[in-house]
Amino acid sequence: MKKLAILIALFALGACKSDIGANEYSTASVGKATEAQRCRVLSTRKVRVASDNKGGALVGAAAGGVGGSMIGGTDAAHILGAIGGAVVGGMAGDAAQGVLSEQGGYEYVVELNSGKVITVTQGDDVLLVPGDRCMLLYGSRSRIIPYSGY
Repeated sequence: MKKLAILIALFALGACKSDIGANEYSTASVGKATEAQRCRVLSTRKVRVASDNKGGALVGAAAGGVGGSMIGGTDAAHILGAIGGAVVGGMAGDAAQGVLSEQGGYEYVVELNSGKVITVTQGDDVLLVPGDRCMLLYGSRSRIIPYSGY
């Protein structure tokens, strides 16, 4: 039973990782038109992107509470074990999610053809360097992609 709870918790934590890359699209994005503008990369900076989701603490607390409740033989021991397990599990789950959901990314400073300068942060699946021509795609989500048109 404990092994199953741990396996479920790890699976749930792994599912918390977001798709943040320029080549990542959700099924809801398919068929939707987004606007695009030509631009040029002014600078690129490597960044770490951390999740704002606190689901790991919740999953860890639940798993820890279930595991902790199995400690001891009296009702009081079960209750104290559940409380202690939930606290420790929540802390462990939060720490695990932080490590499992952290991703690499790039912050791009780009100049649009209009002269306006903006920044976009996205996953590290596409690397553009200063001077590269690119397209800013924007709508519900913004992304920078290579462009060879001009």
